[in-house]
Amino acid sequence: MTDNATSQEIQEVREVQADTGTSQPQQTQQTQDAQQQQQQQPRQRQSRGGRGRGGSRRGGGGGGQPQKAQQPEQQAQQGNNNGNKQQQAQRTPRKVHPALEKLFALYPKMFGAHFLPLKLGVYQDLLALHPDDFKKEDLKVALGLHARSTRYLEAVAAGHQRHDLNAEPVEPVAPEHVHHAILEVFKRRQARANEDLRPKVVARIIAAIEASGLTRDAYAERVRTQDEVNNALLDEAVAELGRQAAKREALMRAFTASGRGEAEFAEMYGMDPEEVTQVLARVRADEALAAEAAAAAAAAAATASEAGATEEQSPAPSAA
Repeated sequence: MTDNATSQEIQEVREVQADTGTSQPQQTQQTQDAQQQQQQQPRQRQSRGGRGRGGSRRGGGGGGQPQKAQQPEQQAQQGNNNGNKQQQAQRTPRKVHPALEKLFALYPKMFGAHFLPLKLGVYQDLLALHPDDFKKEDLKVALGLHARSTRYLEAVAAGHQRHDLNAEPVEPVAPEHVHHAILEVFKRRQARANEDLRPKVVARIIAAIEASGLTRDAYAERVRTQDEVNNALLDEAVAELGRQAAKREALMRAFTASGRGEAEFAEMYGMDPEEVTQVLARVRADEALAAEAAAAAAAAAATASEAGATEEQSPAPSAA
């Protein structure tokens, strides 16, 4: 092994230093002397080239060679400068909208480090409370930026309730708004991730369906859009919930056919009694929810039918 490092080894050291952020080691005296000699050579050639008529011609040819030799160094230096400018641009914090800064100062619990879903009509509330502090258009833009931020969408997707300006919960977020937030957060994270996040987003949709208080079909009908990708995720979640419900219903049928109590049934099949109780309670809750949804649908259909019959019986207006 020689004492002189190869160009590949030098490049590897420089790359490691660039990754770790450490400064490069001080150059040896020999390297400094070589660089100084290389810088002096163009000057010597230019000075010799200026002597006499023939020297002028030779100097013209000799003066061009150092310029060509310096081009790679200049390009490398220019590349480094461009890289530094890009890094500085990335480090530069994004300018915050002045209205958002004012909202943070007035309501740090809602516009501070932790975001919470805002109540509907908060725009009108802010204008009424601070008529001289906000311009209508500036406030509208600031609230739009806030509501479209990933942190805010994550708060909505998590199923938190809507809050007023005092950070008090006032109402739940509509299921379609929660669903939209889940899909938007997934879209943004998937664009930066190296793994498939579909299983995670499907699990979040399943949790949202169960927390919505709606049946699977009612939820799907309410949130379905024209986006085929989003609808595929929704269908996958609904299908998984259907498989889980089928297993619970099969257990309920076996329990009903056994004619035994829950503890005896669990012991007979070697199951956890607490788990059997939870599954059976879930089946009963699902059945009650389905019956309630069916009754609501029937009532809505009857109301629509009565309204149609009333319109048909109403006399047509006479011509003037």
